Amino acid sequence: MPAAPSAGPFTLDQLAHECGGTVAGDGAVLIHQVNTLERAGAGEIAFLANPKYRKQLEGTRAAAVVLSADHAALTAVPRLVVDQPYLAYARIAQRLNPAAVPPPGAAAGAQIDSSARVAPSAAIGARAVIGPGAQIGDACVIHPGVVIGARSSVGARTVIHPNAVLYPDTVVGADVVIHAGAVLGSDGFGMAETASGWLKIPQIGRVVVGDRVDIGANTTIDRGALDDTVIEDDAKLDNQIQIGHNVRIGARTAIAGCVGIAGSVHIGKNCKIGGAAMISGHIEIGDGVTIAGGTVVAKSLHQPGIYAGVYPLDTMERWRHTAVRVRRLDELAARLEAAEKMLRELAPDAAGAAKKS
Repeated sequence: MPAAPSAGPFTLDQLAHECGGTVAGDGAVLIHQVNTLERAGAGEIAFLANPKYRKQLEGTRAAAVVLSADHAALTAVPRLVVDQPYLAYARIAQRLNPAAVPPPGAAAGAQIDSSARVAPSAAIGARAVIGPGAQIGDACVIHPGVVIGARSSVGARTVIHPNAVLYPDTVVGADVVIHAGAVLGSDGFGMAETASGWLKIPQIGRVVVGDRVDIGANTTIDRGALDDTVIEDDAKLDNQIQIGHNVRIGARTAIAGCVGIAGSVHIGKNCKIGGAAMISGHIEIGDGVTIAGGTVVAKSLHQPGIYAGVYPLDTMERWRHTAVRVRRLDELAARLEAAEKMLRELAPDAAGAAKKS
């Protein structure tokens, strides 16, 4: 694989034109790379999106800084002033660091079935396997060791990194990025219990991925048992996520690493799910829901909002002390109920007044 191509340098004025921002200071300064406020030097641009890093802004040696109008007066360094500094930084970073694109064609050692249809502009890496009836679209990049199962299809400009696996009949849209080791279309966990053990239920659905989806390294997406498992357009999945069979993830939803989603969950559009959250099967999560990291979701969430179920961090000694009290809640509730009953029997009027207060 060739090294990543270099881009630029660009003037600050050029970057401002691409980001829709305005320049304060020398717009002719040349920028060839991005860096942090603390580490940036000559020819590098940094950004300030969080006010808590204002101290680093004061001492930065960056050639230029991306920031909002609220912070533009805090430094004399040439500034690119935008409404959303982090978004502008992302666009500049992409412009300065374009992905390496291998030449089209199949590398030595690639195995492409004679019935597969591979676009002439696609690049197929060494030891990649393209199965019978598979379709690979224009300008796709299939890195070494990737396995594309029979009858699977991959849309234009999609990039699949080394050793990812698409099981048979998997459908992947255009402009998708699938990172190394991801597995799409493996069997869902469908088992029927018998007197002598477990009976495996055939999983005959597919995995269907929309356009512009990102799938992180070692993420696994199970094929549907009957219906398809569906990842809608623009969804972003981090590394090491487990998605069970028949799950549907809505457009523009972002899910952080190590999340586990059990089977037949429907997640709406524009949701955000924090790392290590666990979602029980056969529930629905509506549009615009945010779930904090580490939260266990055991019931449907239909209303937009932020949901969390993580007990605050504490010292081990205090956590143990609290855990003992939590275990006694049922006992304490029973004692309180008994005391209220006794109070009602001894002094009904007083009990009623106490309840009103």
